[in-house]
Amino acid sequence: MSSSCIEDQSIQDNQWYRIVSEMLATADIQVNGNRPFDLKVKNTDFFKRVLQEGSLGLGESYMDGWWECERLDIFFQRVLRAGLENKLPHHFKDTLRIAAARLTNLQSRKRAWIVGKEHYDLGNDLFTLMLDPYMQYSCGYWKDATTLEEAQEAKLKMICDKLQLKPGQRLLDIGCGWGGLSEFAARNYGVSVVGVTISAEQQKLAQKRCEGLDVTILLQDYRDLNDQFDRVVSVGMFEHVGPKNYETYFNVARRNIKPDGIFLLHTIGSNKTDLSVDPWIDKYIFPNGCLPSVQQIARNSESLFVMEDWHNIGADYDRTLMAWNERFQKHWPELAERYGDRFHRMFTYYLNACAGAFRARDIQLWQVVFSPEGVDGGMRVPR
Repeated sequence: MSSSCIEDQSIQDNQWYRIVSEMLATADIQVNGNRPFDLKVKNTDFFKRVLQEGSLGLGESYMDGWWECERLDIFFQRVLRAGLENKLPHHFKDTLRIAAARLTNLQSRKRAWIVGKEHYDLGNDLFTLMLDPYMQYSCGYWKDATTLEEAQEAKLKMICDKLQLKPGQRLLDIGCGWGGLSEFAARNYGVSVVGVTISAEQQKLAQKRCEGLDVTILLQDYRDLNDQFDRVVSVGMFEHVGPKNYETYFNVARRNIKPDGIFLLHTIGSNKTDLSVDPWIDKYIFPNGCLPSVQQIARNSESLFVMEDWHNIGADYDRTLMAWNERFQKHWPELAERYGDRFHRMFTYYLNACAGAFRARDIQLWQVVFSPEGVDGGMRVPR
């Protein structure tokens, strides 16, 4: 098969082509068109594969080099705005996966470590080159920022200010990643921090960056925590908890916080309450993940906490992901030999697809502030 895109006249009689092209036309996307968000198809089997396998077929065929798109982010923004994901078939395996999520705990104590090994342990070289100096693998705050580093520093400061951190307090960082927030809080606010991660690679780097500070980084499941803290924070971790564990998660947060404490939850969120997860993301990026809805967070927290504030900065994740993609592409020559071309296509697809999803407002990013018993006089929460 030639590496050049298939000529239109060679696929006009392909019934699979006609169905896909008509679907894409509703999003103003053309097959082999000239605009940056149009598809360039290199293998005519692409059309049948997408219609038979849905999202998984779309992503895997891109990884296989069957199609190209100059601006994947715009492509996905248009696809999601047009609701095309609801018109793609659901593979039988997807149905089984959703059924399994209802019947079994995909984020059990044993399975919770899978995402750490398969994603966060990919390599500190990759994430160091792609992320900002604070190693923040979550949404930045672009209100006044012009660079990725400024956006992530603004996010860290906003979180610490929302928590009303003061010298001498103890902070629990559930899902501490590479220790960026733990370090920032300890260094700039004088607090003592305990961070928890399920990634061995994250723990190593977090311990190194927090040397000389009052910071302890633990490699353990959050469910094993049993201590008392003035403040609790969790950034970019709740997406891995799973609906069957939401009640347990909030109980753990409540068990570990003092009566006059403050708890901040920073999480990607779904517009709908369901168990459906994009099958490509589940297979290649975040195994066993699931995005919570407003209803799920509220239902599982209402008996344990007072909700003090709910802040949606989802639109800022678009800019964050595009900044990551820019850095990933810039530094790819330094990573290519270790990771290979298929990984490059996979990660490019992942970053741009997610950017398009946030731009289409298909998914959100929430910072929710809780208190165990209600803050006297209420809270004036920074923005």
